Amino acid sequence: MPTNILMSIVGNHERVPDVFFWIRPYMNMHDWKWQIANRISTRGQLEEVVELTDAERAAFEGDVPLAFAITPHYASLLGSDALRRTVVPTAAENQVGTGELADPLGEEGHRATPHLIHTYADKVLFLVTTFCSTYCRYCTRSRMVGKPQKVAASTFGQTFEYIESHPEIRDVLISGGDPLTLTDSVLDDLLGRLRGIPHVRTVRIGSKVPVVLPMRITDELCAILQKHRVWLSLHFIHADELSPETQAACRRLSGHGIGMVSQTVLLKGINDDARTLIDLFYGLLEINVKPYYLLQCDPVRGSEHFRTSVARGIELIQSLHGSISGLAVPQYVIDAPGGGGKVPILSHDQIRRVGNRIVFQNHEGREYAYPDPG
Repeated sequence: MPTNILMSIVGNHERVPDVFFWIRPYMNMHDWKWQIANRISTRGQLEEVVELTDAERAAFEGDVPLAFAITPHYASLLGSDALRRTVVPTAAENQVGTGELADPLGEEGHRATPHLIHTYADKVLFLVTTFCSTYCRYCTRSRMVGKPQKVAASTFGQTFEYIESHPEIRDVLISGGDPLTLTDSVLDDLLGRLRGIPHVRTVRIGSKVPVVLPMRITDELCAILQKHRVWLSLHFIHADELSPETQAACRRLSGHGIGMVSQTVLLKGINDDARTLIDLFYGLLEINVKPYYLLQCDPVRGSEHFRTSVARGIELIQSLHGSISGLAVPQYVIDAPGGGGKVPILSHDQIRRVGNRIVFQNHEGREYAYPDPG
């Protein structure tokens, strides 16, 4: 199915071309559960939407190392080469570069319960699902997303007990997978349990749902997020993701008083130029999302083709500080490999080169190395 035809279907499913008469009774593009049930998840389905390149076709010849799925909504945006490269597998994923790891942030070494990562003293990462409606090809958690959970959600009790017994924990980030793919009732119960813990001051959810599954942002979901005073940390990488549906979803969230910040991964050849970032960051402000982090791409296995040099990241963040509103400027950070936390990088004075690595210090004064051929 050519992309322009798919886009016409997504944009107005009342006018499905006659050749697709068979699909009309089954289409409910504005239902988030329909979107998930009808994801593109095989090479054959993908070839109905885009013409694959040799490198993309080769990615499907063996086992695709990272789970593959794209919602029909996001597939309608694949006329953008930048977006296509972030979700369509390529043979480069099978090439493991120097210094790349399955768990680049050392999360497994800080796993306190089957669902909880405790790296910072006052913050924890609560992994509630391994499911995403669309899988980004540079995902930090490619080791686990899209794979069956080894531990059922019924074991969340152990995680709640851990948080309750550690009064130093003030901030809980709920992630996965994508938590907003859970049902309203599950989210309501989970958030209610967390809000019942007196020392938990902040609850955040990390999600790309408003971008890849914007119809999930219903008034009912917004009411739940508002009730439990949740902040959303949303994942945007390019202004081409700001579809009318995504803009409406974010404005609906904002209208319910839900705070939103964005995390943007810096990706080679996709968003590593100032004009692209400026367009994205101003576009986010227009829908009440504060640009928060510009993240150096984590050295997860098979990600070398996505990673820019750290020098390029510094150049970009310095150029942004001098050319756009301070509200539109995020922090440029490296998530220190091995679990050192996010380190804001402002200048070359903070880093030094040792061979093919960049060495820098985290908030504790400890040194960490990031693979960077330069």
